[in-house]
Amino acid sequence: MTVPARDLTPFFAPDSIAIVGAGERATSSGGAVMQMLRQAGYGGRVVPVNPRGGTIFGYESVTSIAAIDPAVDLAVIVIRPDAILEAVGQAADRGIRNLLILPGGFAESGPAGVARNEALLKLAAERGLTIAGPNCAGIIHLDPARPFAATFLRDLPPGPTAAPRAGASNGLAFISQSGALAEEFIDKANARGLPLTSVVSVGNAVHLGVEDYLGWLGDRLEIGAALLYVESIEDHERFREVARRVSATKPVIALFGGRTGIGGQAATAHTGAVANDDAAIDAFCASCGIIRVKSLRRLLVAAKAFGRFPQGLGPRALILSNSGGPGVLCADQAALEGLELTALPKAMADVLRQQLPAEASVANPIDLLADAREDRFGLAVEAAMSHAAQTYDMVLMIHVVPFMVDAQPVISRLAELSSTAPLPMMHGMMGTLPGKEEWFATMERAGVPMFNDVEEMAEAAGLLASYPALRNAAKSDSLPAVTFRDRKLARA
Repeated sequence: MTVPARDLTPFFAPDSIAIVGAGERATSSGGAVMQMLRQAGYGGRVVPVNPRGGTIFGYESVTSIAAIDPAVDLAVIVIRPDAILEAVGQAADRGIRNLLILPGGFAESGPAGVARNEALLKLAAERGLTIAGPNCAGIIHLDPARPFAATFLRDLPPGPTAAPRAGASNGLAFISQSGALAEEFIDKANARGLPLTSVVSVGNAVHLGVEDYLGWLGDRLEIGAALLYVESIEDHERFREVARRVSATKPVIALFGGRTGIGGQAATAHTGAVANDDAAIDAFCASCGIIRVKSLRRLLVAAKAFGRFPQGLGPRALILSNSGGPGVLCADQAALEGLELTALPKAMADVLRQQLPAEASVANPIDLLADAREDRFGLAVEAAMSHAAQTYDMVLMIHVVPFMVDAQPVISRLAELSSTAPLPMMHGMMGTLPGKEEWFATMERAGVPMFNDVEEMAEAAGLLASYPALRNAAKSDSLPAVTFRDRKLARA
């Protein structure tokens, strides 16, 4: 049965917002939210609510929720837990129907919290409210047209960049059942230049679970791929229905926590999750059209890959290297990822044999030898584009920098060729790299994802190659059906 999608526009792109518990002190929850709203460049109406009144971060505050006039699209509540129920009731009286509750003190915090949670659910049902949280770190959505951040996370992500190919959106969304991992993902996105656009800390999910956020973000043009951190799913049938719909048009990549015995115990303590083994999670992901990863590191690799090529790539890879050992490691990892290292087309091989040194390896991987300069790299790339564009789906380049070679001309030549190349390209650089920051930036501007680790580059390529088949299966409704009994993926 198809479940109607929730419209979460008030939680991601509200025209007006009230901060209940707003303050000037940036180290307070209310102050942090006000500061992040301003930092994001939110352009809507902001109403701080504080009993003392006055101006807060340049906005005139009101002393009570009742004084908000007119009502706002969203109220963000950042006050002590024992005062939240009263504030929710006042918001309902004022005609505010959407609330984001950041503090904890509910189902996760013992008998008193459980009772408070039940009272919150009852009040919301009686008054027709939709609640995000509680016990969450907030929501960030950096749509360039309507940037928004209601969060006390310490930083904002980079936001989307211009998509490199075919006008596809390449913004990434990260939906997490851990606020700490949301913080970590933002930090890594800034460090690595990932186009992270939306971050959701799910919290206790009294109304809005991972599938609700996935469904809404999956429909957004500014989002090209969705990444998830999941410990528990309340309704796995509804989750699967939403995931299948989204994966038919854009990749969904998930890291499931609690896949071991001890990890499952920790997940139960954290979110109330039922422990699941790897086989159950694998089967569930396959039935959802989800690309599953098993570590945060690999989830970040997926973010790097799909942030550049949001629709994935085919499995046929050409490895082009100037060093034998890294080429071997890349080839090994590529094979483990299921990539196809197709033999060189004869026309390409003939060109390379005629012009490369006799010691070079004219095969796949190609080894240009350690002293290769821009002429050899340029020759190999041009030969691939001229004679192998129909043979391969991607080129994985490897570049070590020995002392006798100036890397800058090599980088300049590769960036020039890559910017108009008909084949998608990735590039790995290894060893001592005195100009690393500049070299990486030059290649990234040319649309080439850069890696320090050639095995990680092959992992990225493998993840990209796994998506087209999942997308096609989701479109044709031919994903495997899975029925869970004792090993259900659901909250205890």
